[in-house]
Amino acid sequence: MPIYEYRCNQCRKKVSILTLRVSEKVDERCEHCGSTRLTRLLSRFATAKSEDSRLDSLADPSHLGGLDENDPRSMARWMRKMGKEMGDEFAGPEFDEMVDEMESGKMPDEDGGDLDPGDGGSEPSDE
Repeated sequence: MPIYEYRCNQCRKKVSILTLRVSEKVDERCEHCGSTRLTRLLSRFATAKSEDSRLDSLADPSHLGGLDENDPRSMARWMRKMGKEMGDEFAGPEFDEMVDEMESGKMPDEDGGDLDPGDGGSEPSDE
């Protein structure tokens, strides 16, 4: 279902018109002032990616250039990006809580505890 966007030449407001089909004739009328003098705008659009395409994109070495596996903030940025790409599979309060902790500089260990960044993982921090 396409959404066409226009700028009203009379009141200068943006108007969005939803249609059911591309072939459908739309009533190009401003919903604010009723004018039919509209200028068509270029709209943003989204394209769907397959799961394989999303995984390939995440694994692309050019996207890992700024990733520092020893920096929890760097890992958190990458995990947020991965979460957005993967969608619902990564959504949830535990994931968000872990990434929030990493953004504050804490690196979780395998047991769910926190490690000081750079301590090598030998002992949990007393902080």
